[in-house]
Amino acid sequence: MTRREELNIAIEIARAAGALAMEQYGKVLRLTKSHRATQNEAVTEADRSCQRLIVSQLKQHFPTDGIIGEESDDGSDITVEVADPNGRVWVIDPIDGTNNFIGGADNFAVCIGLLEAGMPTLGVVFDVTRNRVYAGAQDTGAFVTDRAAHAPTDPMSDASILMCTSNLLNRHGVAPAWISKLLNQTTWKVRMLGSAALEAVAVAGGTAHAAITVNGKLWDCVAPAAVVVAAGGVVSDLAGRPVFPFSLAGYGGAKVPYIVSGPAAHSQIVRLIAENP
Repeated sequence: MTRREELNIAIEIARAAGALAMEQYGKVLRLTKSHRATQNEAVTEADRSCQRLIVSQLKQHFPTDGIIGEESDDGSDITVEVADPNGRVWVIDPIDGTNNFIGGADNFAVCIGLLEAGMPTLGVVFDVTRNRVYAGAQDTGAFVTDRAAHAPTDPMSDASILMCTSNLLNRHGVAPAWISKLLNQTTWKVRMLGSAALEAVAVAGGTAHAAITVNGKLWDCVAPAAVVVAAGGVVSDLAGRPVFPFSLAGYGGAKVPYIVSGPAAHSQIVRLIAENP
């Protein structure tokens, strides 16, 4: 199977999961996860039904591949079915932006990404309410539905948009100084969508120069990272170090803070964070 064929299958699965989610959009109850790594995070029965659909379809098309998913049917754990941490592993977020989904806000997405030897080689982020597909893979480039996508190549400027997720507290429960620095300036235009994946792929689509996610998990990162890299962008942790290859050995839902950006903007964002800890 070619890479493009794999990407097309992932797009079809993401669209099917999105259609299922729309049947319950704004009509579901907010539940709470019980797993220690995701405790107190929102979840719905729609998240779980969408993940069941995605997992079933992936297993049908790629029966020997591993799977990591944000949800489980009873809420007691995440899904980790990984026989070979260095092999092919699909990483799924069935509804990224669950609180938006519950409240009827329109920024939520289905995320399906592929890791191979810990590297993101394929990704689909389906912006459900806008019927917009962000997709990319090795050897195919990146696309936004039916057009080629490219990350910005110029540095941050007065016209630049910078995406940030709404949960910006560090591991000590404190907002770092760089956040205040951003909010106290008007040169770069700060935006928050409530979906780490949609914020990240805004870079791949050329809308934003950079996106910062402080409290994301692996399933928030893999699919958009693959799209951003295919679009010519950069992915790193908040100190500018590579996130990938990612070691899946023993992964249990730990946070994966990350930056995505255009290549020229990357050093500017890393410097901002380093100088304002």
